[in-house]
Amino acid sequence: MQRRVLAGLALAGLASPSVLRAQPAEERLVFELKDGPVTIQFRHDVAPNHVERIKTLVRQGFYDGTPFHRVIEGFMAQGGDPTGTGTGGSPLPNLRAEFTNRYRFLRGTCGMARASDPNSANSQFYIMFGPSPNLDGQYTIWGQVVGGMDAVDKIKRGTGSGGVVNGPDRLLRARLVNA
Repeated sequence: MQRRVLAGLALAGLASPSVLRAQPAEERLVFELKDGPVTIQFRHDVAPNHVERIKTLVRQGFYDGTPFHRVIEGFMAQGGDPTGTGTGGSPLPNLRAEFTNRYRFLRGTCGMARASDPNSANSQFYIMFGPSPNLDGQYTIWGQVVGGMDAVDKIKRGTGSGGVVNGPDRLLRARLVNA
């Protein structure tokens, strides 16, 4: 609504086009989980292509209802696979890696899952329960939880070393919000 009003003002010569560009973009992602919302700040500065992929999939409703199929205590919760097998993804092409050594995988860091090929990230993501230095510089960081980590902590854990979850919790709904 505000953007339409500003656009009308710009057309009337009462607001410059730069005012339109200055409006906040969809800078955050909210995951609705069974135990509450989780707010994630996107890291455009680190992984612009991965952030745009996540946004595209959210707009398509791709993540709604998908399971957290792999959840390992003290490590991470992984989702984004509609099949729940760990082998599924979106119909979009895989992404090239956007690794960084500037930031670390710490509690609340959001990264992209991939196969052994560094350029194979597609739709699967994970949220860290704690630090994991072995991932630093090897996986793409695309976001950081800024609210609702308590809801992430309550995601049902898997069993065994692979953390596969029997009857997994689901990401109820994903939506984009302004900062």
